[in-house]
Amino acid sequence: MIAPGKILKEVLAHIFKKPATENYPANPSPMAEGFRGKLNFFSEKCIGCKMCMRDCPANAITIRQVGEKKFECEVDLSKCISCAQCVDVCPKKALEITKEFELAQLDRKKLVVVFPYDESKAPKPEPPKQDAPKTESPKPEGPKA
Repeated sequence: MIAPGKILKEVLAHIFKKPATENYPANPSPMAEGFRGKLNFFSEKCIGCKMCMRDCPANAITIRQVGEKKFECEVDLSKCISCAQCVDVCPKKALEITKEFELAQLDRKKLVVVFPYDESKAPKPEPPKQDAPKTESPKPEGPKA
């Protein structure tokens, strides 16, 4: 058994020390550069090549066509291993890794995230250019004979 004097000495020593833990979630520490968190998808950039689907080792990504040149992405975060291979292989950079990491859920269905096609962010087609009305240029009059 430990003597009460030793315990009291230990308690008093730790009262004046800085805590070994951080005050989380009240004061979250910043994420390190290169931290791989939740995926984010930009539907307006996607060309539907499905390279991200082919390269994902966990089969966590599904790309579906919802219209002509319009795609939506479904990411199953319960399968995703945050390797970022999909981000590296995307030729149009339609996927990115965020620093969001608090993804815990009691219901696994809530971990399936669908990124629908967003019409408001889609590039607007340029209206066709109208040609200026053609006017005949006056022909220079030569000397009359």
